[in-house]
Amino acid sequence: MATTTNITTTYAGEKAQGYIAAALLSGNTIENGGITVKPNVKKSEVLKKIATGDLIADGSCDFTATSDVTLTERVITPKEFQVNLELCKTPFRADWDAISMGYSAFDSLPPDFQSFLVAHVAEKVASKMESNIWQGADGDEGEFDGLVTLATADADVIDVVGTTINAGNVIDELGKVVDAIPAALYGSADLKLYVAQNVYRAYVRALGGFAANGVGANGVNGQGTNQAMGDLMFDGVPVFVANGLASNYIVSAESTNLFFGTGLLNDSNEVKVLDMQDLDGSQNVRVIMRFTATVQYAYGAEIVLYTPA
Repeated sequence: MATTTNITTTYAGEKAQGYIAAALLSGNTIENGGITVKPNVKKSEVLKKIATGDLIADGSCDFTATSDVTLTERVITPKEFQVNLELCKTPFRADWDAISMGYSAFDSLPPDFQSFLVAHVAEKVASKMESNIWQGADGDEGEFDGLVTLATADADVIDVVGTTINAGNVIDELGKVVDAIPAALYGSADLKLYVAQNVYRAYVRALGGFAANGVGANGVNGQGTNQAMGDLMFDGVPVFVANGLASNYIVSAESTNLFFGTGLLNDSNEVKVLDMQDLDGSQNVRVIMRFTATVQYAYGAEIVLYTPA
């Protein structure tokens, strides 16, 4: 049975183009380097972890081990996903881009709509992956356990109990997270404060002097609330807007400690369009995508998770 196709616009001339889709949440965690991508993971890959004690001892003539070495591991196992859509070409004959389908009874999906559909599916998948990376739950359809889900269940992760964040308290709440960062990590080039969109907005507003306590006066470089996305820091730590984080969540971690595992990286961008006319004589067109994905981190003790109460 074909996917239901509702057409609410009409053909407006041979040159009419520009199909419009609902706005999609940008998959910015991967796109902007907020996570380490591990491609070509066919089934599973082991993340080796090494731990040592104090390494330096007083010098002597003999070889004496100065520390124990403990090797542990985490396994990253991508989960298989698919996208299957089926469209009937018939509605397009009388509506969208009828002429571009050709004059024959054996026509095809409008080429402009086909390109749009492929791009839309790829972007929709990227949007869902962004949400999955942070808040996904393996028991839900089309999801894997996200970083917040994994961290919540991990006793090694440093937990900070928070609240609903606004411009009046965002400075104090971000401060709680930074205060909880292990001393060995503070100053790391890869360390980031991953924040939900509402937290970032509150921080920008606070910097602009609109917080209840007037923090920031007129903002970075005197720009008030006209701050550039992606350029803000807090107590020396870059602030990264993670679109997939739920409201009021904050995560502190090194991007090199967070991993996105997949098979062939291009699979999540490759959409196949299959015209069924030559195969079964129907007027249907199928849209198909298959890919694998999951996330994992290596060291839970190096992650701070701020969770709203």
